[in-house]
Amino acid sequence: MILHAFTDGASRGNPGEAGIGVIIKDETGNHFLSLNGYIGRTTNNIAEYTALLTLLTRMKDIACDRLVVHSDSELMVRQLNGQYKVKNSGLKKYHAQVVELIRHLPFKVEVKHIPREQNKEADMLANSGIETRAVIPA
Repeated sequence: MILHAFTDGASRGNPGEAGIGVIIKDETGNHFLSLNGYIGRTTNNIAEYTALLTLLTRMKDIACDRLVVHSDSELMVRQLNGQYKVKNSGLKKYHAQVVELIRHLPFKVEVKHIPREQNKEADMLANSGIETRAVIPA
């Protein structure tokens, strides 16, 4: 089974109040899981990585053959795919955590960049996390 995930981090100000949104869909496009939450005051890039870390942590207990992650964060996607170096010291630990989680998952993970217009659902969830200050579900 192939699962498609859409992640987004939002920050109102940079740094500012921030939230994350995560959606997982099955091969037919049906929602498998969605969640959002407030992560406090941080940068947009850290919010993007936090959304991905939240997704990957949840995937430890979900069986699939392949996970395709879709994100509108060109920086994060290119860093994870080795096209950009991680120069920002604040992002290095998040990048390392993502790489480590991916390495230990029992299925292939592919990270793809998509335009913002194709990530509206995850964006709405991330902004809702900020507005409601919802705690990320355990």
